[in-house]
Amino acid sequence: MAEEKQENGGSQGGNGSGQPQQGGQTGQSQGSQEGQNNGGAQGQQGGNGGQQGGSGGTQSNNGGQQGASGDKQEPKKRSKVFVIVMVLLVVVGAIFGISKWIHGKHHEETDDAQISANISPIIPRVSGYISEVRVTDNQPVKKGDTLLILDDRDLKLKVEQAEAALATAEGNLEQAKASTNAAKTNIKTTQVSIATAQAQIEAARVNVWRATQDYNRYANLVIDHSITQQQYEQALAAKETAEKQLQVLENQKEQAAQQTHYVSSQSNATSTSIKIAEATIQQRKVDIDDAKLNLSYAVITAPADGRVSKVNAQVGQFVTAGSSLFSVVLDSSLWVVANFKETQLDRIRVGQRVVIHADAFSGHDFEGTVGSFSPATGAQFSLLPPDNATGNFVKVVQRLPVKIQFSNRQDSLVQALRPGMNVNVDVHLRANGD
Repeated sequence: MAEEKQENGGSQGGNGSGQPQQGGQTGQSQGSQEGQNNGGAQGQQGGNGGQQGGSGGTQSNNGGQQGASGDKQEPKKRSKVFVIVMVLLVVVGAIFGISKWIHGKHHEETDDAQISANISPIIPRVSGYISEVRVTDNQPVKKGDTLLILDDRDLKLKVEQAEAALATAEGNLEQAKASTNAAKTNIKTTQVSIATAQAQIEAARVNVWRATQDYNRYANLVIDHSITQQQYEQALAAKETAEKQLQVLENQKEQAAQQTHYVSSQSNATSTSIKIAEATIQQRKVDIDDAKLNLSYAVITAPADGRVSKVNAQVGQFVTAGSSLFSVVLDSSLWVVANFKETQLDRIRVGQRVVIHADAFSGHDFEGTVGSFSPATGAQFSLLPPDNATGNFVKVVQRLPVKIQFSNRQDSLVQALRPGMNVNVDVHLRANGD
C-alpha cells in the first residue's frame, strides 16, 4: 500500500510539472497575437500553474517517504505482541504449576474410585413354584415387605403330617404308661403270691416235721410189734405226703419269684418305653416347628429397606432352594472404595477429610472421611492372583482399596448415588496434622 501511494504521488507530481510548461507556451503564443497586456496576464497564470505543479511534486515525494516509514514500523509492532503473549503464557504456566505443586503437597487424588453399598441377594429357602410376584424392577421396598409368594399346598400337607405323627407319639406314650402301671400291679400281685407261698411253706415244714416225728415213733413200735403194719405204713405215707407238699410249695414260691423278676423287667422296659415315647413326642414337635418354618418360607420378604434390582422371576416358575432370583440394594449403607496407588499411601491416615466429586453430579461436593484400609491389594483377591515367583518379573504399581465413609448423611444427593458410579476423591492430608 505504501509503494502504491508513492507511485501515485510521483505520477501526480509529474503531471503537475507538465502543466506550467504548457501554460507558459500558450501565454506566449497568445501574447503575440493579442498584445503584450494579454500575454503578460496569460504568462502570470502560466507561472502560477508551474508553481502548483512543483508543490504537487513535493507532496508526492512526501507521500513516498511516509509509505517507506510505515513498512519499517509494522515488524516492530508484531515483535512486541509476540513477546507479550509469550510472557503471559510463561506466567500463567508458572502459576498453574506452582498451584498444582502446592496442592499435591497437601492432597492425594485418584479417579479410580466407585460407589459401593450392601447388596442383599433374594434367595428362596424352600423349593417350589412361584404363585405371586409383588414387586417390579427398581421398586423401593421396606423391611418386611412381601416380594414373592410360593405355592404352599405341599408345605401345609407336611405340617399336617407332622401334627399326625405327634398325635401318634402321644398315644404311644399313654400306652407305655398304661403298660407300666399294669406291670407295677403284677409285681405287687406276685409279691403277695410269694408271701402266701412262704407262709404255706412254713406250714408245710411244720407238717413235715410232725409227720417225720410220727414216722420215727411208728418205726420203733413196728419193730416191737406194738402197732400193726398198716399203722406204720400210714405214718410213712403221711411223712412222704408232707414232704411232697413242702416241695410243691417251694417250687410255687420259686415260680412266683421268677414271675416277679419278669414283671419287674417288664416294668423297667415299659419305663424305658415311656422315655422313648416322650423323646418321640419332642421330635414330632420339632418336626411340626420345622414344617411350619418351611411354610413361612413360602412368603419371601425384604431383608431391609432398599431398592429392588431387575426381577428375574415369573409366576409359575419353579425355583430351587439356594438359587438367587434378584437383589435388594440397601439404602442404609453407601460408601466409596478408592483404589490408591501404593506410592500414595504414605501420608493417608484414617479419619482424614475427603472431598468426593461424582461424575453424575459434577458441580456438587460430597464430604467424607477415610474409614479403613484393605488388608491386601486388589490383585490378591482376584480369581487368579499373580505369582511373582514364576516366570519373568515385571514390577507393576499395585493399588490398595481404601474405604471412605460419607460424613454428611443429611445431604439429599447422597441418596441419589448408586453403587458402581464413578467418583473422584481428594484426600486432605492436613486433616490429621500432616
